[in-house]
Amino acid sequence: MDSNRPPPAWAPPLEQRSGTLWDIRGPHSSQGLDAGATRMARALLERLGREDLAESRVAYWIPSSLEYVVAQWGVWRAGGVTVPLCTAHPLPELEYAIRDSRCSAVLFDREAWGATAAELALHLPEVAFLPLDELVPSPGFELVRLPAVGLERRAQILYTSGTTGKPKGAVTTHANLLAQVQVLLEEWGWNSNDFALHVLPLHHTHGIINVLSCAIAAGASIELFQKFDARQIWERFCSGREGRLPTVFMAVPTIYSKLIEAHAHAAPEDQKRYSEAARRLRLMVSGSAALPIPVLEKWRDLTGHTLLERYGMTEIGMALSNPLQGERRPGTVGKPLPGSEVRLQDGEIQVRGPSVFLEYFGKPDATAESFTEDGFFKTGDAGEVSGDGYWKILGRNSVDILKTGGYKVSALEVEAELRLHPDVSDVCVVGVPDPEWGERVAAAVILRERATLEDLEPWLRARLAAYKVPRLWKVVSELPRNAMGKVTKKAVLDWF
Repeated sequence: MDSNRPPPAWAPPLEQRSGTLWDIRGPHSSQGLDAGATRMARALLERLGREDLAESRVAYWIPSSLEYVVAQWGVWRAGGVTVPLCTAHPLPELEYAIRDSRCSAVLFDREAWGATAAELALHLPEVAFLPLDELVPSPGFELVRLPAVGLERRAQILYTSGTTGKPKGAVTTHANLLAQVQVLLEEWGWNSNDFALHVLPLHHTHGIINVLSCAIAAGASIELFQKFDARQIWERFCSGREGRLPTVFMAVPTIYSKLIEAHAHAAPEDQKRYSEAARRLRLMVSGSAALPIPVLEKWRDLTGHTLLERYGMTEIGMALSNPLQGERRPGTVGKPLPGSEVRLQDGEIQVRGPSVFLEYFGKPDATAESFTEDGFFKTGDAGEVSGDGYWKILGRNSVDILKTGGYKVSALEVEAELRLHPDVSDVCVVGVPDPEWGERVAAAVILRERATLEDLEPWLRARLAAYKVPRLWKVVSELPRNAMGKVTKKAVLDWF
C-alpha cells in the first residue's frame, strides 16, 4: 500500500476490505480499483501540470465498466470534481454540460467514442480530451504525493433533467456523498456478502450512489451491464457469476415492466426457474419514476418481492424510503430517512439535511431561489403524508399538477387509474394550455391489441371526478423517455 497516498475522501482504502469482488472485465481488472485509481490520479496531475486539481472539473464519457469507476475515483484522488456524461446524449447536450461546468478535461473511451470525441474537441479547444488508454503516469510520477482531499471539497456535478429549462449542474461535496451513502448502507442493509446487478445509467444518482457507491463502500460484489437485456437479467438471477448469486437489484419501473413481459414470453419451465431465482434475492428497489401499482402487484406475484419504493432526486440523494423490514405500502415512498427533515409547505415537499447538495454550478440566483430562508430545499414536487407518516408523491408542481377550470388535478393520479384499465398498456397525462379552462387534461395512451378509445372515458368517469377525466386523447405506439426511463412530458405536450 502506498504510504504517500491519503485515504479516499469518504470510503476506507479498498485493500482493507474483505470480500471485494469487481466482476467486470477490462484492462484494470487484474490490478484492482484502488491501484488503478491511484495511477489515474497521478496521470491526470501529470498531464494537466498540477499538484492538486483543486476542484477543477473533469468530465468522463465512459461505458459502464471498471474503467468508469477507476476514472471516477482517480479524479477524486487528484482533488477534482467529477462530471459524468450520459453516453446516449447527442453532441449538443454533451457540449452544453462540458461548457456549463467549465471542465478542464474530458476522459473518454477511444474505442467507443474516439471519432465523436475528436469532433467534440473541435468545438472545445480549451478543454483537454484525454483517451483512457494514454493515461498512465511516467516513471517520475509513480510515487508522487497525491493531495489531501477533505470532506468539505466539491466532489461531483450531476445534471438535472431540465424540466423547467436548460439542465442545471447540481454540485455535491464529499460530505454530501458520505451522508447519502451511509444512510443507505444502514437502512437497506448493504454488506460485504452482497452481489448487485447494475443495469442503470451512470450519470444519475440512482446508478452512481444507490448502487455503485453503496456497493463500493460496503465491500460488496457488483456486475455492471452496458445494455439492458431482460432475458439476460433473468438468467443472471438464476446463475450469478463465478459461483456468486445476486442479492440486490435496483431498477426503474420501465425495467420491471420489461422483465415482466420477458417472463410472460418465456417457456413454462423457464418461468418457474426465473421466479424461484428472483425470490432468493434479498432486496429489490424501484425508483426514479412512479411505480404503477399493477406492476408492483404483478412483480410480487411472480417473485414474492414487494418492491421497495423510495424518493430522491439529483439535488438531495434519497430522502424517503419504505422500510427494509416492515410494511412497504403500495403507492407510497415510505418515511423520512435518518438525517433528512421532510416537510410540506403549501403542498410542496421540502427537504433539509446533510445529503442535500451545495449549489447549482455557476448559478447563484437559481441556487438561492431553490432554498427557503431556513435552509430547506424546495423540490418542486407535490405530496401528501398519511397520519402514520407514509408519504405519497402527487407529481411535479410544474408538470404533473394541472389546473383546469379552477381545480387542481394530479396527472399521476389519472395515469394510475388509466393503467388499471385492461386495455391500457401505458399512459402519459399532461396539461394543454387552454384560454377557457387554463389547462385541458390530455392523455397519450398505448393500447393493447385491438383495443379502442371508445370505452376509456366512461370507464374513467366511473372512477374519478369529471374534471379529472382527459378531454383530449391520443393513441401512440410508444412514449418518449429519457435515459432513466422517465417519460419526457414536454415531448408529449408537443403532440397536442
